[in-house]
Order: sequence, then C-alpha cells, then structure tokens
Amino acid sequence: MNKYILKVGKKIVVLSSICALMLNCQNTEKKQIASESTKEETKTMNTEDLRPLLTSITSKYDELRPKVIQPGEGYLKYPYLIPAGFYKQMWDWDGFFMGNHFVSVGKPEYLKYWALNLIEGIDDEGYASGCATTKGPRLLFGKFAMKPFLSQGVHFASKGLKDYKWVEPYYEDLKKVLAYREKTQQDEKTGLFFWDNGMQSGADNNVAMNYFTDDKRSFLAPDASAFQYNEYLAQAQIAKNLGKLEEAGEYKLKAEQLKKAINDHLWSEEDQIYFTVDRETGDFYKRVSYSSFVPLMQNIAPQERGQSMISKYLINSDHMKAKYGFRSLSLQDPDYNNKNIIIPFSNWQGPVWPIANFIYSIGLKNYGFDEALYWQAETLGNLLLDDINKYNTMHENYHADTGAPLAPSHDHVDREGNIVGFISWNLCIQNLLEGVVDDKWMLLNIEE
Repeated sequence: MNKYILKVGKKIVVLSSICALMLNCQNTEKKQIASESTKEETKTMNTEDLRPLLTSITSKYDELRPKVIQPGEGYLKYPYLIPAGFYKQMWDWDGFFMGNHFVSVGKPEYLKYWALNLIEGIDDEGYASGCATTKGPRLLFGKFAMKPFLSQGVHFASKGLKDYKWVEPYYEDLKKVLAYREKTQQDEKTGLFFWDNGMQSGADNNVAMNYFTDDKRSFLAPDASAFQYNEYLAQAQIAKNLGKLEEAGEYKLKAEQLKKAINDHLWSEEDQIYFTVDRETGDFYKRVSYSSFVPLMQNIAPQERGQSMISKYLINSDHMKAKYGFRSLSLQDPDYNNKNIIIPFSNWQGPVWPIANFIYSIGLKNYGFDEALYWQAETLGNLLLDDINKYNTMHENYHADTGAPLAPSHDHVDREGNIVGFISWNLCIQNLLEGVVDDKWMLLNIEE
C-alpha cells in the first residue's frame, strides 16, 4: 500500500493511499467551492458600479494634471512633462506614459513636445538622454541612455494628431537612436536587448538585474527586449506613413525576429514565465519581478503561455497579487520588502507601483482576465483617490500589504508645509478605469 507523509503542526502523520485520496478530495472540493464562489461574484459584478469611482478620479485628475506641465526653457525648448512633486526633471518613460494619457484626453501635442525635446538632444552617435533638465542631460550611473520609447511616442503622437508629416525632418534621427541602441545594448549572439544597469531600466533596484555600480553582470531582459520590439513596430508604422515601404518592411522583420528570440531564450517552459538571462552564463536568473510581465503588454506570449503565466504568478496572492494591487516583486522572493526608499533609487522590490499595475492591466486585457481587471481598477482607483483626498497629491508607490503611501517621504514638503508627492504616470489609472467601465482602453498596442 502506498503511504503519504502529512505534517500537522509539529507532528508527522503517515497516511494510507485511501486516506490521502479522501484528503485530496476534500481539498479539491474546497477549491471548487472557492471557485464557484468567485464565479458567483463575477456574475453579480457590474462595471457601472465603478462609474462613481471613475467620475471622482477624473475630476481629481483634472485638477492635478496641469501640475505635470512645464513651459519650454533652456535645453528643453518645448513644453515638457515632469512627474511633479519631488521630481522636476523630464524623464523618458514618465513622459511617454503621461504623454499617452494626454493623447487620451484630447491633448496629443504634449506627447509630440516630449518627443521633440528628446530629438533635439540626440548626439552624433544616436545617444539620447533618459533624463533631462533645462540645463541639459542629467547623467546617472553612467551615460544613462533613454529607454526604448522614442519611436513609440512619435507614432502615438502622430496617431493622436492624425498627422505624420511633422516627423519627416526627424526620421533619420529616429533611425540613429535605434542604431545606437543596437550597437550598445543588443546581444550579438541572441539578438536580445539588455540594460546598462537596473537604474536605466526605470525599475531602479529590480533584483532581476544589476543595480549596484560594482555589479558588472548584465542580463538579457524581458522588459528591455519587449519595449524594443514595440520600437521596431512603431518605426515600421512611421516609415509606412512616410512612404518608406522598404524600410517599413525591414523594421517589421526586426520586430518579428526579436519576438521569436524573446520566446526562444527568455521563456522558461519549466516555470511558465519569462526570466532575465545572465549574458555570461546563459542561465535563467529566476526572480519573479515586474520585468517578467512586460512581454504580455505587447502580446509576445502565445495565448496559452500568457494565460498560464498570469494564473500562476500575477493573480496569485502567493506571488504578485496583494491586498492593495499587484506587487513589483514576488512575495516568495527573499528580497521582497516594502521599504520607503527614494534615494539613491526608488524601491521596486515589492511595493505596488501604479505604472507597473497599468502595464499589468494591458497584459490582463490581452489575455482575457476581465475579473482581475475589475478588481484591479477598483483597488487602484480607491487607493489613489484616498491618497488624493488626504494629501491633494499621490505617491509613486504604496505598501502592498497595508496600502500605506511610501515614497516620497512626508519630510519632503513645499514652502507651505504640504507634502510634495508625485503625479506622473499615475494618471494612467484613469485609463484603466475607463477601460473597465466604458470599454475605452489605452492598450498602446501597435499593428504587427
């Protein structure tokens, strides 16, 4: 007779196969009951129940939105977008996501201005800074090249403006930026992309890559590669709309090759997830972090893979799902924490980030997780609305398990003694709510 070991408190119990089978049946029945309960909740969910929350968020954002706009000055010739509060600089991906939010509210010119400011700063090599001030590029942890968002920003701005003609004088500059990234951040063996360091990725101290300057490892990264995949698709669309059909085909081919490389090299079939890969050893670096989920934003994973990955990790409370949103690092990771850190880098080792949640939401939509989207919109919407009502601003991240606002700390205050807070890409949570309530999605997908 087969025997099975069961630990009950400090006692070890040996079960016969019959007892074990009975126990398994009981556990299965409980799971089925929980599943049926969830289904019942789904049946009674009405997206109209979230309309008051959407209305309140929209009203509050109408008041906060102007705080991220700055007039052109010095090095930044055009009006530019800042995160506001603690940050007065123009950042690459903050500006991209804010700019797309502005497109969604009928003001695409701000995404165009963001792109023009970046284009003005491109040097002869094709380098563009990831952060800039009115006095010039802000260099952090090295040269700090911008993330793969420029061609995407130009594309989405042009779509919003219904005009690609303005791009014509800058088309060669966009090509230079793409070529520079291929030269400095593309792995020759696999064709995948890597970050110079964690800080450049934007997920500053992400444990799935190196974030200390004395750590010289580099990792083939799901987020770097997925963002670059969309850059190629965007550049193909720009070329197509400018009548450069041969080049459009070339960039589309690069996108297809990169997508294949992501699925061939970064997907762990055993673990059902995308991992970063150590460039030197070729081994998976098995850390379940925010960056693992970025390929789902671009529909890079086939449907079955994406659904499996989301079920196993993202909507699983043992990994990414917390009481106040989806975490930035798995609960199972030994480095998981919710520390309030902003200097020398922000904390992506556990806290709920609204921007990460917005990126997750696109993946949830792409792979058909409507119930999770409803929960996420309600949870994040209420979290941010409570923050605004209390402080008249927001924070860049929140304690995943208590909902407490974290960075920037409340010792950062203005002249009137009010906390400076953070606005930035948190504006995209309005887009999440609009998607769930009105089916008005900002998915940032680009035609393949």
